[in-house]
Amino acid sequence: VSQQLQDLVDILQDPSPPPICLPHDARAVPAEPSRVPLAEDDGEVPNNAVPRFHLEKAVSHESLVIGAIENAFKHMDDEIERERASQRLSGGCCALAAVYLMGKFYVANAGDSRAIIIRNGEIIPMSREFTPETERQRLQFLVRKTFLLTSFLLNRLPSPTGQPPAGTCWRHTDVPASSPAYKKIEEDDLKFPLIYGEGKKARVMATIGVTRGLGDHDLKVFSSNIHIKPFLSCFPEVRVYDLTQYEHCPDDILVLGTDGLWDVTNDKEVAGVVMEVLTSYEPNDPCRYTMVAQELVVRSRGVLKERGWRLANDKLGSGDDISVFVIPL
Repeated sequence: VSQQLQDLVDILQDPSPPPICLPHDARAVPAEPSRVPLAEDDGEVPNNAVPRFHLEKAVSHESLVIGAIENAFKHMDDEIERERASQRLSGGCCALAAVYLMGKFYVANAGDSRAIIIRNGEIIPMSREFTPETERQRLQFLVRKTFLLTSFLLNRLPSPTGQPPAGTCWRHTDVPASSPAYKKIEEDDLKFPLIYGEGKKARVMATIGVTRGLGDHDLKVFSSNIHIKPFLSCFPEVRVYDLTQYEHCPDDILVLGTDGLWDVTNDKEVAGVVMEVLTSYEPNDPCRYTMVAQELVVRSRGVLKERGWRLANDKLGSGDDISVFVIPL
């Protein structure tokens, strides 16, 4: 991210609007940087047909920063692919990043981690999870594009118990018992669904539970030669929060957490823990934010009992990685 932003430092510090295109060669910059040569300068276009695209379009500094962050994720994914070959490393991960620049927070999310801002008790979502269910439409488009319909179903009726052979009758499991419906099992009904399972158990082709992230270049569908990577995206969704538009107090914070936190708690419960811990410390005590993060991890993990790790309500604690950052605004 830092490397990508270095190329924009001069432009971001200039209050004038950024140029539409960045020159590949500094020597190619016109004598008047703000003036782009027009086709009419060569006498090819009459005065009443001057191209106006460069005059009507504008690129904001904010858009340049978002683009730089997106490029950084792509370069990181490419670097992981190179290391996979040179160092024989495999695997992948989700990524959630927060960049503070010129009075704004840029929160970039690729995966199922989550970020929220808590300001004056109000919860402001700064990301959304990318899962097989939330990105169903994009995945279906990719399957059509890659002609994988011979192996997978885009949509599938509820699966019966077991797998009946083709030609037998199948009772739909999604209709009331008082009005049963039957259909003849066709070959298409025996194909594996594109998205298998529901909720936290949903998987792309029964293989992976997230649809954006870094790495996973070698991941394949079980017992097949179909790579999952073409259906995953390394590009994050970037949301922007302008700190200069609001007055913030010491209790206003940004929370970044992996899915291990959010699997067992929700935004409102997290905000409750934040308020509870912060009020037990003096506003100028710097360790108060660390203690909030620690408390969120401990409560999500639970307490070890005879029946495993349990939360305060006796439900199972999080079985996934729990990483939390608490950043004062």
